[in-house]
Amino acid sequence: MDSEVTQILHQIESGDQQAASQLLPLVYAELRRLAAQKMLHEKSGHTLQPTALVHEAFLRLVGGPRSQSWDGRGHFFAAAAESMRRILIESARRRSTEKRGGDRRRTELCADDVILDPEDSETLLALDEALTKLEKEDADLARLVEMRYFTGLTIDQTAEMLDVSPRTVKRNWAYARAWLRREMDAGDLQ
Repeated sequence: MDSEVTQILHQIESGDQQAASQLLPLVYAELRRLAAQKMLHEKSGHTLQPTALVHEAFLRLVGGPRSQSWDGRGHFFAAAAESMRRILIESARRRSTEKRGGDRRRTELCADDVILDPEDSETLLALDEALTKLEKEDADLARLVEMRYFTGLTIDQTAEMLDVSPRTVKRNWAYARAWLRREMDAGDLQ
C-alpha cells in the first residue's frame, strides 16, 4: 500500500487529476485517525469535526491550483498533519477574533460627538455639578462646553463664537471633556 500511495502521489504531481480521487480511499482512514488525534486537544463544542478537518486538509494538499511535490507517503502524511494544524489554528484565530468583537464595525468618534446621553438624567446632573466646578476654575472652558454640548455648535461655529481658532477649540474641548470625565468619575466613587 505504501508504494501504491507513493505512485499515486507522483501521478498527482505530474498533473493527473484522476489520481487524487484514487488517493483519498487509500489514505482516508489514516487521515481520519490523525484528525481525531488533533481534535483531542481541542475544546469541546468545536465547530470543526474530524471529518471536515480531513476533507479540508485533503483539498489543501491535492486540490489546490499549485502543484505539490511529494517525497513519498511519509512526506504526504507529514504535510497532512501540518495542514490540519494550520486549519485548527485558523479556526481558533477566527473564534478569538469574533469573541473580541471582530465582527463589529469600527466607527471613528469625531470631535463633534457628544460625551453623554441626554436621556440619562443622573449623568446629566453629574455633568451639571462638574460643569459648575469647571466654571469656577475656568469660565471660558465652561462656556465652550455649554456651546458644544448643550447647543450642538460645531468646532468651527464655536471658534467663531469665542473668537479663537478651531485648533484652540479642539484642544480645549478635549481638555474640558477629560476634566469633566475625571470630576464625574470622582463623584461616582463618593
